[in-house]
Amino acid sequence: MEERASYQKGKDAKEFAIGIDIGGTNTKFGIVNHRGEISNKGEIKTTDYKDLDNYINALYKQLTPEIEEVGGMEFIKGIGIGAPNGNYYTGTIEFAPNLQWKGIIPIAQLMTDKFGVPCTLTNDANAAALGEMMYGAGRGMKDFIMITLGTGVGSGIIANGQMIYGHDGFAGELGHTTVIPGGRLHWGTGLKGSLEAYASATGIAITAREFLDERFKEESLLRNTPHEQITSKTVYEAAIQGDKIALDVFEYTGKILGLALANFVMFSSPEAIILFGGVIKAGDLLMNPVRKSMEENLLPIFQNKVKLIFSELKESDAAILGASALVWELKKEKEASES
Repeated sequence: MEERASYQKGKDAKEFAIGIDIGGTNTKFGIVNHRGEISNKGEIKTTDYKDLDNYINALYKQLTPEIEEVGGMEFIKGIGIGAPNGNYYTGTIEFAPNLQWKGIIPIAQLMTDKFGVPCTLTNDANAAALGEMMYGAGRGMKDFIMITLGTGVGSGIIANGQMIYGHDGFAGELGHTTVIPGGRLHWGTGLKGSLEAYASATGIAITAREFLDERFKEESLLRNTPHEQITSKTVYEAAIQGDKIALDVFEYTGKILGLALANFVMFSSPEAIILFGGVIKAGDLLMNPVRKSMEENLLPIFQNKVKLIFSELKESDAAILGASALVWELKKEKEASES
C-alpha cells in the first residue's frame, strides 16, 4: 500500500471514512479524514473477480490492515462508493455496462454486512461533485455543476447545497443530452447527437478523423498517426504545434460544449461550472471557444455571471475523495434529523 500514515490511538485519533471508486478495470480505495487527507491508498483489479462475494472479501482483506493502522474499525464512520450506475436511494449498482456483475447489485448492503458500518453510494460523477464541494473548487458554493470530461462526459449538479438525484436516483446525465439532433451515433447508447459523442476524449478523436477525411487534401501532422490510433492526446500535441486541423477540432468541440453549458446554466443558474478530467489538459485551446460559445448562447440575464473553473482535486485522488464525502454528507443529514 502507498501513502501510509500512522495515527495515534486514543485522544489523538480522528474520524475517518473509507472512499471506494469502482471502475470497470480497477477499484481504488483510501481512508480519508475530514480535511480530505488520504492516509492509506490501494487498489485491486475489478476484472479479477467475477464473483461478487470474492470481490468484497478481497476488499475486506486489503482494507483490514489499513483500518487497523488508523486505530481500528471504531474510528471508521462509514464507507462511500462511487460506481457506474450507482443509485444513491437504493444502494444498488443497476445494469452497469462496463462491470461484469450484471443486473441489480445490492453493493451497499453487502458492504455493510461485511464491514459492520453504514455504506452509501452514488455514481462516479456525482461523487466527484460532492468531493469538489467538500474538498475542492466548490467549497463554499451552494450551486454549481461538475462536468467530467474523460473517455465519456459525466456530471453532477449541486443546487441549494444539495446533490440533485431526481426521483429515482439517476438525475444529472448531462453527457447524454442531445446537442445536435440526428447527429453522431453514440458508440454505446445508440443515441444520436449527444454531448458525450462530441466533447469526450473519444468524441474529440472521432471529430479529428472526420475532419481528416473531409479535408483529405489538406496537410496535417495528424496524418502521421494511423487513423484508428488518433487520440485526443494526439490532437492536442498537433494543436500546440499550430496544426490547422487539430486547432479546428478543438474549436468545433468547444463550440458544442459551450452551447451545452449554456443550456445547463439556464436550467439551474449555477455560480460556477467546474471542469474535471483529462480533456481539460488542452487548456485554452478548448476553453477559449467554450467560453465564447457559452456566453453567445445565454440570455442576457445569465451572461458574464457563471465562472468556468478547473477542479482543484488531484485527478488520481478525486474519485476516492468524492466517495468519502458521501459518508460525511450522510452523517450530517443524520445529525440534522436528530437535532
